[in-house]
Amino acid sequence: MYEATFRIEGDGTYAAATAGTDARVELWCNDHCDLLYVTEDATDEILAHVREEVGVQDRLQRPDEVVIITGECLKRHEGNLIETYLARHDCLLLPPLRYADGAKSCRVLALDPANLTSCYRALLDDGFAVTVERKREIETVAHDAPLLTLDGVLPDLSPRQRETFATAYDNGYYEIPRETTTTAIAETVGVERRTAEEHLRRAENKLVAALIEYVRA
Repeated sequence: MYEATFRIEGDGTYAAATAGTDARVELWCNDHCDLLYVTEDATDEILAHVREEVGVQDRLQRPDEVVIITGECLKRHEGNLIETYLARHDCLLLPPLRYADGAKSCRVLALDPANLTSCYRALLDDGFAVTVERKREIETVAHDAPLLTLDGVLPDLSPRQRETFATAYDNGYYEIPRETTTTAIAETVGVERRTAEEHLRRAENKLVAALIEYVRA
């Protein structure tokens, strides 16, 4: 069995809602409505997009996350959905769909890698701005998650948090003694110092919260 992750730029309402923000949206389709997980900032803007497009039945507020139950399924409002291409090329979608930085990411399975290739080419032929972020052969599919990978253990960091954290690490911020400062990190990433520090704190808090149970074991 083979897996590929397709990133489709500017595809749909939820992708557009995340453009220019650190927000991430995960979509679990239930045919009659959708379950959305919205993380990080810009939740008000995301909610406005969702209400306008499909409506909101209910929402649950949690720290750094909002869970939304939509009024209708997005499938009823948008054409040329990825599912139509997957069915045509004998591929399977691994939920959830993920939206960030104005793009939609889809994890796709196929028994034959040629089907992944033909699906990708069909999307390109129809004018989609699509790239393949990852393609690999897999041996197992876990029961409680689509694939048992390190992604299932590590928390979801926003693109800015990933960039800032990686920049800090690469430049020796976590060395003893430190080899760089948050001011230098901010200049590299292209944000204000306080913004860089906020990205670092959020990334560190998420990583610590995700790994603490394994440290205690």
